[in-house]
Amino acid sequence: MCGIIGIVGTTEVAASLYDGLAMLQHRGQDAAGIATADGGKIRVHKGNGLVKDVFDAGAMRLLGGRVGIGHCRYPTAGSEGSDEAQPFYVNSPYGIALAHNGNLVNTEALRREVFEQDRRNVNTESDSEVLLNVFAHELQRQSALTPEAVFKAVEGVNRRAKGGFAVVTLVLGLGLVAFRDPHGIRPLVLGKRDTPAGTEYAVASESVALDVLGFARVGDVKPGQCVVVTARGELHAQMCAPPQPSAPCIFEYVYFARPDSMIEEISVHKARMRMGVTLAQKILRERPDHDIDTIIPIPDTSRDAALEIANTLGVKYREGFIKNRYVGRTFIMPGQGERVKSVRRKLNAIPLEFRNRVVLLVDDSIVRGTTSQQIVQMAREAGARKVYFASAAPPVRYPNVYGIDMPSATELVAHGRTEKEIEKLLGCDWLIYQDLADLEAAVAGPKFPGRKFDSSCFSGQYVTGIEPGYFERLTQLRSDEAKKKRRVAG
Repeated sequence: MCGIIGIVGTTEVAASLYDGLAMLQHRGQDAAGIATADGGKIRVHKGNGLVKDVFDAGAMRLLGGRVGIGHCRYPTAGSEGSDEAQPFYVNSPYGIALAHNGNLVNTEALRREVFEQDRRNVNTESDSEVLLNVFAHELQRQSALTPEAVFKAVEGVNRRAKGGFAVVTLVLGLGLVAFRDPHGIRPLVLGKRDTPAGTEYAVASESVALDVLGFARVGDVKPGQCVVVTARGELHAQMCAPPQPSAPCIFEYVYFARPDSMIEEISVHKARMRMGVTLAQKILRERPDHDIDTIIPIPDTSRDAALEIANTLGVKYREGFIKNRYVGRTFIMPGQGERVKSVRRKLNAIPLEFRNRVVLLVDDSIVRGTTSQQIVQMAREAGARKVYFASAAPPVRYPNVYGIDMPSATELVAHGRTEKEIEKLLGCDWLIYQDLADLEAAVAGPKFPGRKFDSSCFSGQYVTGIEPGYFERLTQLRSDEAKKKRRVAG
């Protein structure tokens, strides 16, 4: 999962891109980068680390220009080296920089096409660089540099690329180009800001980045749609793919997105509250005479759900864990050993909220299970009489292939196990999961009843289809063992 942003302004945009990326930092802490159009040149600065560490005053001074894009990254597939930081850049045609959130599922076939048919070279293992070269080739085939030519190029990208992707590109001589995959799996939001000097436009992974910059949310870039904003601030938009089933990623609402974001006209905050209500209703169905004394969230993303569980059950809600704000999100840390060490550094229990109580711990989801296992143990050490554990999401049994680093199936605690077996492995007295139908209904809410989502990590149903051998290759790239070997080799 990554964060992307693009701005066409009436004044220099580097500072706004920096602020926008800081608001998207939760989407990736591995690397960050900004590219701007400065006259006839593209200026790029990127590197490993947090946004605040990658950019200093000297770097910001070099990023002149009124059009630019930014990216913050966490690794999914491929290596974790500095050469994977985005945006990527090619000088033909015109000069193009690209930043990408998502993951292609036909990267290897595209990589061969790019080399053998398009006569282009890809220097990294990143599917984003492959996507850049596909877009550049398709644009080079057009006879002019116009919004219409870009739309035809994006049509070509959609014919060739398969997977989940939201993309921002900077094209010298034209401006900003942004587009989403035909299923709309990865999010992309459009904003507008009127200034005395004219109208400015921005696109970002989440609306929260637009909010902090003072852009009014216009709406989501539609699945399969391409938006072009010229350097003069002219907005053009066109559908560039045949209609496909819409399938926004449900895990954005479960975990990744900030609660103050709006995605696909759905409030993430309200979606998580509804998850809590439906999960509480399941608890009441299964254990109407439950003995829960206290509801305690695992900070931060489960708070909304936990509070609604407490309200629905009529049980006390308490903050039982204090979070160290200077430790990153353990889910997206690069290795299992690092994740294990980080849980104790990240969370500390308040014994008064646990001692002699039956506590229900609430988390947004359970992926590998190691973090949950340690948290259950911490609750026991703090004096809990019984420890129950609730997941606001269903069991994660399948890899996510569209841009979230859910590893090979064998590293998922729910893969091949019953809920009772998982309960025993986590060491809790009772484990309860959200049902998938309830999760989808909670996210859709009353405004969008029956809306469909990409829930493939729960259901194993992939809207794009998956080619034979793909999961085996994914395991070679994404498993902790594979990543460890690459770090040692590097």
